[in-house]
Amino acid sequence: MPSYKYTAYTKEGKEKKGSIEADDKDAAARQIKAEGNTPVKIEEEGLMDKDLNISFGGKKATSRDLSIFCRQFVSISKAGVSIVDALEMLADQTENKELQKSIYNTMTSVQKGETLAVSMKKQGKIFPSLLINMVEAGEASGNLDVAFDRMATQFEKDTRLKSMVKKAMIYPAALSVVIVGVIIIMMAFVVPTFSDMYADMGQKLPAITLAVVGMSNFVVNKWYVLVLVAAVVIIGFKVFKSTEQGTYMLADLAIKAPIFGKMTVKSAAATFARTLSTLTAAGISMIDALEITGKTMKNVRFRDELFHAKDKVAQGRPLSEPLKAGGLFPNMIVHMIGIGEETGNLEDMLLTAAGYYEEEVEVTTESISTVVEPMIICVMAGIVGVIIMAVLIPMFGMYSLAGGGEL
Repeated sequence: MPSYKYTAYTKEGKEKKGSIEADDKDAAARQIKAEGNTPVKIEEEGLMDKDLNISFGGKKATSRDLSIFCRQFVSISKAGVSIVDALEMLADQTENKELQKSIYNTMTSVQKGETLAVSMKKQGKIFPSLLINMVEAGEASGNLDVAFDRMATQFEKDTRLKSMVKKAMIYPAALSVVIVGVIIIMMAFVVPTFSDMYADMGQKLPAITLAVVGMSNFVVNKWYVLVLVAAVVIIGFKVFKSTEQGTYMLADLAIKAPIFGKMTVKSAAATFARTLSTLTAAGISMIDALEITGKTMKNVRFRDELFHAKDKVAQGRPLSEPLKAGGLFPNMIVHMIGIGEETGNLEDMLLTAAGYYEEEVEVTTESISTVVEPMIICVMAGIVGVIIMAVLIPMFGMYSLAGGGEL
């Protein structure tokens, strides 16, 4: 979904700048007006704008930060403390500066008579739409503590799920960095030493040694070319990723990847099941719940699948029907949703499915580590072995000639 930067004026006449995600400029304008602001300028964010926000903006609130916020809010409010005092206490002890600022602003807005949900919505992207909708439902039903308690559990599960996925990704990446580092060191320091020695002796070198020496000379003398190529590849990838075609191609790759594809699907299924269960349990309609859940999906294919399912549900179809026709979510979760719809126990079925797929993600993560680790080590051993062979083969030739001369 495109991101737009905007300039607007609040009801008090103060200038406000920010960014917002929307389908188009008109949708962005409607969202800004819905927050009580008057937009005067709306522009689609370019790649540089997004990079600058990431590099120099404040630290975004993580799922862990939000889970702590929700859990502490429940504890404080159950003690009979008012919402305003609770927010002030939470802001004072929050370490994340951006979240702290947003909590203070929320408290100020509540003091002026706004509802907690509206006040949180005014803070931009710091509070996710999932939390805002749950708070709104909690205020409407008079069960605000229950809403925050459910969101605390939601964010805790989300944090654990993300940590498992990161664990599967970081380990291979770390090993790959080690491989590249070892190769660079050998090419820049080890190979040139032997190359100079062989050149002084005037010995004819085998093809494998000539190839490795050539690569070593390129790394030493033309290193800036490698840096330039790496920079072009990274920038090109970011530009490609920011396009619609690139977004969908990378989404398909993530789903169909030989080793990581299963983890992508199971992770999406777990997030979908738990989020939808949390929303429907709060009394939010299925159509709105699917809309919100779709926006939480990281993979655009799953997001589109849920948006399509929302349209079918709005037409009176059961949720399991479009999910089965789409074929993106695992058959098991589709069957469980179907059973839940038939028995009127959809919320519990979704919770059961969420727990199952969260365990599956953990098992898959361990399996990936078990498979990928020896593969990367073998690749590293092969590359280093070729370099060592290229260095030692001429030396063995020298010893053979020396031995033959003595005879």
